[in-house]
Parts: sequence; C-alpha cells; structure tokens
Amino acid sequence: MAEEERQATMRIATFNLENLGTTRPGDQSVAARLALLRPQLLRLNADVLCIQEVNAPRGGTDGTRTLSALDRLLEETPYVGYARCATHHPEGTVPMDRHNLVIASRLPLQSCRQVFHDLVPPPRHGLLRDDDDAGAVLAWERPLLHATLGLAGGRVLHVLNLHLRAPLAVSLPGHKSGPFSWDSTAAWAEGFMIAALKRSGQALEARLVVDAILDEDPQALIVVAGDFNAEAAESPTRILMACPDDTGNTALSGRALVALEHGLPAERRYTVIHGGRHVMLDHLLASTALAASCRGLEIHNEALSDELTAFAKNSQSPESYHAPVVATFELD
Repeated sequence: MAEEERQATMRIATFNLENLGTTRPGDQSVAARLALLRPQLLRLNADVLCIQEVNAPRGGTDGTRTLSALDRLLEETPYVGYARCATHHPEGTVPMDRHNLVIASRLPLQSCRQVFHDLVPPPRHGLLRDDDDAGAVLAWERPLLHATLGLAGGRVLHVLNLHLRAPLAVSLPGHKSGPFSWDSTAAWAEGFMIAALKRSGQALEARLVVDAILDEDPQALIVVAGDFNAEAAESPTRILMACPDDTGNTALSGRALVALEHGLPAERRYTVIHGGRHVMLDHLLASTALAASCRGLEIHNEALSDELTAFAKNSQSPESYHAPVVATFELD
C-alpha cells in the first residue's frame, strides 16, 4: 500500500497491559505474558498505539530503569520500528518504576511532552483524622503524555495518553487494619473521596490541555486515549468530554470530545469484567473534527477474564484484564 494510502486510513488504539515487566502472582513469567500479549498487539494493527502500565525494572550493570519488557514485547512486530515516547520520573529523565505511559507511532513524531501539575497545582486537603494543620498535598500518581504526530498535507494529530487513578481509597496513615481493610467507615470514606478528587483532577488537567490546543486551532485533530478508571457517565470522563448537556452552552459544542464507543451496541461496550459487571473503563475520545472521520471502532473483549474472580483466587492470567480498543479513521 502506498504511503499516501496508508496515511488516508489510520488506526489508533489504546491498551492497558497491566504491569508489564513485573512477575505476577501465580509465577507467571514475563515471557509467558509476552507470548499472549504480542498476538493482541498484532491484531490491533495500529498506526498509533497508546499503552498504559509499562513498568521499568532495573537492569544492566548500572541498574538503570529501562522499558526492557516493552522492547521484548515489540520484537518481531511492525511496532519495533515505530517512533516512541514515554513518561519519565517527574524529577529526572529515567522511566518511573511503575505504570509508565507509552505512545508508539508509525506517523512521524513531531513533539512529545509529559504534563504533571503544569496546569493544575496539587490540591490540598485538611485530613479530618489528622492534627497536622498543613493537611495533605494530593499530587497525581502519574503524568499524562501528549504527542504531536505529522499527517499528510502538513496537518497534525494530537494524541493524549492518560491513566487516571483507580477508584480505590487513598491510604490514610494509622487508619488501616490490613492491606485492603480499614479501621473505620469514616476513614475509608475520606480516603475514597480523596481518590475521586485525584482522578477528577487528572481529568481536569487533560481537559485544559485539550482546550489550549483548541484555542490555537478550533479544527484540531485530537484523540484522548487510555484507562480512565471511569465509565462515560462518571465525573472524570464527563470533565474530559465537556458535552453541551453539561456545559449548558451549545456554542461550546465544537470543543466537546466524542466517546467513540457510543457507535457500538451497549452490550459490546465494555473493556473490563469486575465481579460479573461489564464496565467500559478504557476510552478513545475524539475532537469533533477527528470524530467526523471515524469509520469504526473495535473492542477486543471476547476472551476477557473477570479480574475480581482472579483476585479472590490469588491467580492472575498472563493476559491483561483490560480489553484493547481501536478506532479506524479515513482522513481526506
């Protein structure tokens, strides 16, 4: 296929690999995981691939953290030749030990940056069960990743890859009776509220990045991809989408983001099975200009296992408990 035709049809995918690079309970080796994850990546056939939860174990003679497991995963696939950018430790240039974000692109990579409290300062919360008047600084657990990719005709595709905090209560010192148990409902409730605040705060920062792009170009091609740890009707996703029903202003319709999964039947819209519930936590949101060129969306959820059942049995599959999502676009 000619390069011009390859650029006319474009596939963008998101996939949470779930702690790639770390041996998991049940003695699942990294090699066993790679053997199962690689065919899933090949099936996506993505031109732009947004990945979450890439861990960086120490390696080499100097013990530097590297994305070695991802390098191994992409071997013998077309993705090995893709341009790549990834998040790094906020205080340095090496990857974080856990949950790095990666964007791999067949399209030319023009720029890449991570955003970590650049637009939204860490909120402060006066802990209700703490005598320290300074309270707690609620920094996000990880940054978001923003890349610009070159398209034919001099156009630019903006890709935001993010992983919002899970809806698990934040640990409050001295108020837990075990790794997953609390000493009071009040302490758990406060920790759960803080987790929700962090998740929504991350979504707000991503929304402000989108708004800044649209300020420069109202017809910008933007995709926000990743694990939102929230369904479409929950606050973080609504913050990102900024639908006219929420803003109450139809003049802002052009700044809304479209949840591409809504093109599928409701029974197909899920990326995680949690205690028998089918939930859509992984999303591809597109600006109105990009959504107009979307020609289809796939969620590869046919073989998903129930993550809560596996946790209860202390036996995890070498596959991910998140289904990948991929959208096809036809650009003029």
